[in-house]
Amino acid sequence: MVTFADVNLAEDRIGGPYQAGAGGWPTVRYFNKATGYEGKPYDKKTSKAMCDELGDDQYMRAYVEDAGATSPCVLATGEDCIDKEKDFAAKWKGKPADELDKQIDRLKGMAAGSMKTDLRKWLGQRMNVLAQLKEEL
Repeated sequence: MVTFADVNLAEDRIGGPYQAGAGGWPTVRYFNKATGYEGKPYDKKTSKAMCDELGDDQYMRAYVEDAGATSPCVLATGEDCIDKEKDFAAKWKGKPADELDKQIDRLKGMAAGSMKTDLRKWLGQRMNVLAQLKEEL
């Protein structure tokens, strides 16, 4: 659900409104349906250099989960799952594939719109749970 890319601006210039390289190295941006092609910059949480901040697993993990609107929850083991995800999984477990597909499509449609960060994260968590339930079928 999350993809990373690296662009060497010395070799590949990026035009447009992206401001790639502005503000120093590294420039970190995320892109999704809500941000469109321009994306959004990473907002630092500390006074550390960005490479040091995102080199810290805690901050990198939080960034991936927030910007990617996803979750590390593994239903099979319960690892990294919060109670809300477990409850949602229990509600949908055993449903037929077509119902799961309809719910996934509904959530994908919602993802295209704008919403608060915490709601976007919960949307991603639900999609993660549904995808895992579908794999179990």
